[in-house]
Amino acid sequence: MINNRNILNKPLTTEEALSIFDEREAVDCDFMLGRWKGSEVLTGHPMEGILDLVGWYGKYFININNVHPLIFYRNRSELFSVNPITMPLGLIKFNLPKLKLYKPLLKLVRVLIQTKKGKARLRMLEHRGKVSAAMCYDQLPINDCFRKLDDNRVLGVMDQKGGGKPYFFVLERDDTYFSLPVG
Repeated sequence: MINNRNILNKPLTTEEALSIFDEREAVDCDFMLGRWKGSEVLTGHPMEGILDLVGWYGKYFININNVHPLIFYRNRSELFSVNPITMPLGLIKFNLPKLKLYKPLLKLVRVLIQTKKGKARLRMLEHRGKVSAAMCYDQLPINDCFRKLDDNRVLGVMDQKGGGKPYFFVLERDDTYFSLPVG
């Protein structure tokens, strides 16, 4: 078994990441409430590195019916929520080059893609043999399924219909102050 902290420090194969995910305890929806800072688990997924390049912060679970699935840094003290339907997630299959121009591009189109409304919800969902909290996107065939690493961190796997290889990430509770306009 791989130590929880090693998930953040070294690349894993998809099989290793799935094994770690499968070994972990399920969480309920109440456990997920609050704001969480995200980081990628390195498995060689085509999307790897893209979220960091555009300033991904994490996710905000206000209640089970109001979730902001994609939160980004506006600046050092402000965050903003993006409507996932505006993100070209279908392009991740094509191993896009990791270009630094993505972040300035996001700033240019921010007014078109940001939202004050939650665009996902939390539900208990069976995934890989366990029922656990999952974030279900409102407008996309994607569920982010969660398993407990410890009291303040979860391992997430993005289950995208037709998406092929799963994308893994870690969410860590974050109580630091950031301004986030939400509706």
